[in-house]
Amino acid sequence: ARFGHSVKGLLTEKVTSCGTDVIALTKQLLGQAARNMVMQEDAILHSEDSLRKMAIITTHLQYQ
Repeated sequence: ARFGHSVKGLLTEKVTSCGTDVIALTKQLLGQAARNMVMQEDAILHSEDSLRKMAIITTHLQYQ
């Protein structure tokens, strides 16, 4: 019975450790995804700004 308790304790410890690792990895992945999303958003805003400027230039060129 004593051996069973020590195995159960070790197993519980391993499962807890594994769960902690999974949580840490998940936080890391979500953080990276959030940073990537912000970078994408900045790129999109920059592209929109460039397109707006090109549209203005095109309009001016048509009047010449």
